[in-house]
Amino acid sequence: MKRRHFMVGAGALVGASLLAENLPGLGSASQSGAPESEEAPVSVEPHSASWRVDVHHHLLPPFYVEALQRAGFGGVAGQTLPPWTPEHSLALLDAQGIQAALMSLPAPAVDFAEPAARAELARRCNEYAAELVQRQANRFGTFATLPLPSTAEACTEAIHALDVLKADGVMLLASSSGVFLGDPRLDELMAELDRREATVFVQPNLHPSSQTLAVEAPGFVLELVCDTTRAAVNLMLSGTMERYPGIRWILANAGGFLPYAAWRVSLANAIPEFQERVPQGVMSYLQRFYFDTALAPSAPTQAVLHELVEPRQVLFGSGFPIAPPALVEQQLAELGSASPWSATQLAGIARGHGLSLFPRFAKAGEAVVAAPRHASESTLHRLGRTATQPLAALAQRLKD
Repeated sequence: MKRRHFMVGAGALVGASLLAENLPGLGSASQSGAPESEEAPVSVEPHSASWRVDVHHHLLPPFYVEALQRAGFGGVAGQTLPPWTPEHSLALLDAQGIQAALMSLPAPAVDFAEPAARAELARRCNEYAAELVQRQANRFGTFATLPLPSTAEACTEAIHALDVLKADGVMLLASSSGVFLGDPRLDELMAELDRREATVFVQPNLHPSSQTLAVEAPGFVLELVCDTTRAAVNLMLSGTMERYPGIRWILANAGGFLPYAAWRVSLANAIPEFQERVPQGVMSYLQRFYFDTALAPSAPTQAVLHELVEPRQVLFGSGFPIAPPALVEQQLAELGSASPWSATQLAGIARGHGLSLFPRFAKAGEAVVAAPRHASESTLHRLGRTATQPLAALAQRLKD
């Protein structure tokens, strides 16, 4: 099954609006800015396909761990925090053939702290990470922490982290203090990130509502992946991705349930209230997300991604140190042993796709394929879509 045909059944529900596909430049997934052809091969040195770029790698500064423990947090969603030092990360990188790790705080990031203390703790963590990068620029990168849900303070820290500390991107929790990404209260921050064409790493948090559910499973088993899925759907259906197309979004852990729920989510195309917010179609926006492989290396998961998105949208992630070294090694073995990806595509997942977002890690003479750039709905597309609305309304009345 071809990726571009994956959602044809859901698209049929839009009825008369499909007439727009016959207008020049309309009705194609390529309107998202992503060509339908297979990815261009990435030229790398003979051994460097395994010289990976890890986009999901955590740091645990000692002062941050102490702050967590003072607040009564001994772990994350039922997982105990492991011991960590920069040397632990470097040892893991060397042992597993990883050139560079993009580091970020694990959940709950600074969401656990009192509101007045979040900005200070985020700044301290970001400066700590920047110092690590200064010492090991070829091995470490950073996704800066922002003190959400305070939009003003998050904007201040994003500007400082990206413009002054030269962070490689920012890390946003899927939900912060119960506020999901895509909430209109975060629009000021989205505008700042869009202006900078920032890369945003989205990782799950334990939503307050999850803690009220009478289920036996620890939070990391089920509720964290729910958080990512809800945030991704909210980013699309709120119109955030349409209004701020310059932001590049990486979803942790293969996007939670999103790949499996893609067809169902695309039914929003047929709901009038969403047609202005997602004018290019749900799948156009969904296929813009990048998906990392951390804790999601299995053949069934990768097979869904293989059918859903272009290979270039899949990135290697280890999850270290929350995922211990043995589990990282197991993930690497599983990703390669029963994978639906070709050898060239696996090399891209390991390195080339990450370099498209973070070209500073490329070696001298190494070719890098630029990441695609996306745009909001074109005037021609909007005119065509608007022209079909009366026909769609008539079809709906006849159906009723």
